[in-house]
Amino acid sequence: MKTASFLLSLESLLWPLDAADSGASDAIKNVLKLLICDINGKRPGVMIPIPQYPLYSATLAEFNIQQVGYYLNESTNWGLDISELKRAIEEARKTCYPRAIVVINPGNPTGQVLSRENIEAIIKFAHKEKLFIFADEVYQHNIYAPGSKFFSFKKVLVEMGEPYSKMELASFMSCSKGYMGECGLRGGYAEVLNMEPQVKAMYLKAISAMLCPTVLGQACLDIIMNPPRKGEPSYELFQKEKNGVLESLKLRAKMVADTFNSMEGFSCNEVQGAMYAFPQIKLPSKAIEAAKKAGKAPDVFYAFELLENTGICIVPGSGFGQVPGTYHFRTTILPQPDKLKAMLDNFARFHKQFLSKYS
Repeated sequence: MKTASFLLSLESLLWPLDAADSGASDAIKNVLKLLICDINGKRPGVMIPIPQYPLYSATLAEFNIQQVGYYLNESTNWGLDISELKRAIEEARKTCYPRAIVVINPGNPTGQVLSRENIEAIIKFAHKEKLFIFADEVYQHNIYAPGSKFFSFKKVLVEMGEPYSKMELASFMSCSKGYMGECGLRGGYAEVLNMEPQVKAMYLKAISAMLCPTVLGQACLDIIMNPPRKGEPSYELFQKEKNGVLESLKLRAKMVADTFNSMEGFSCNEVQGAMYAFPQIKLPSKAIEAAKKAGKAPDVFYAFELLENTGICIVPGSGFGQVPGTYHFRTTILPQPDKLKAMLDNFARFHKQFLSKYS
């Protein structure tokens, strides 16, 4: 098969594609649509991380594709164990035909950054199991932890050489996330490698039917893909503003993890990248009983208590998936440092009162 590599980015944004209408989300959905096909009497399956970004579970349900969850390892800072991938795919083959694997790096909601060695192991696993790789890399600029570094799946796959460099891969990037924080300016792209030419032709035909990509999204994405270069008038200011945002997020990432780790019953992994923390909380048995009486999951019960008493909004871990019997929530690191500190102080006061009430 002749290798085909094409980038659905700046040039193609001159005409309507999946990328420009709703950020990277539509790009992900349109590649997933290619997998809607029963094989040997079994519906398709897609492997997704647990915890996961709900876009994937919701889209798979919409397309009647079976969700094949694999658990990230919280004890190794949400690392991805190949043994867990093997367990998940072997179990899934009883009821579906696994066709792809989704990897979110840096992680959402977990904030981890994969090492190059881990990425190579994932690629080898996907090659052995004949899986299409979905590399969700929308937070690739947001790296905070010392020793952490972003490696794109495409770069690693190509540098590994054949047969891995001929694998099917789709990577996704967005201007609605990252250091830009321009969530109202929706724009993104999919870069697809090694897609079978006839499938590629149908893919391009399908996405070209979409109309009216956003002009603001295209303009924003152009700056992300082609930032000012050294020697150009805006280069120094651009670098100052970008680095300022990332340094501030780095400070906030540490502030959030340190605060939760100082609170009774909490454990929070280092926020290596992205924009979120996903701490685990040990809830008192009386709180769990109160949640059952209220008809709510324990982490949902805690989240509503927090919201009603402080106005602080968190997302319960049950919305992302978690190991049964554990409770988490996702919180962002986006508020400015002074507001974030005030929020965390308020959160700590609430938690003490919560423990006093239900201990």
